[in-house]
Amino acid sequence: MWFSRKQLAKEPGGGASAAGAENQPGQITTKRLGDAAESLARAHLMRAGLKLIEANYRTPGRGGGEVDLIMRAPDGTLVFVEVRQRKSSSHGGAGASIGATKRKRIIFAARHYLVRFTSAPPCRFDVVLIEGRPDVSEAPTIEWLRGAFDAD
Repeated sequence: MWFSRKQLAKEPGGGASAAGAENQPGQITTKRLGDAAESLARAHLMRAGLKLIEANYRTPGRGGGEVDLIMRAPDGTLVFVEVRQRKSSSHGGAGASIGATKRKRIIFAARHYLVRFTSAPPCRFDVVLIEGRPDVSEAPTIEWLRGAFDAD
């Protein structure tokens, strides 16, 4: 019979695989790195005058999309922000990881979000690129690309 990692971890004596399934406190995971990058990007954008509307907006169902941050610019523009973080700029860095499929999913989620408005406000798609690790003492570099792509 098949059991998920969570089920194994809950079972007493869940076996050797259960011990490795759970993250140790303080362990650096991809999720924690992503959360730290989004927090850094959010703070950077808020210092620039944007206001947070929503974080990690997801469409319902499988195969949908997600927007890391939805913010409002001082001029009223609704800004859909994708945050990308990479340890180094090798292999193209953070910017190279936003391909056509990723853009389509962000646009899909943005359109889903905009359904709630009777008339859509002005919108744009920004990207915040973070090179380096936000969880270490050396400050990562942040690059904010306004209007990085369009919803074609």
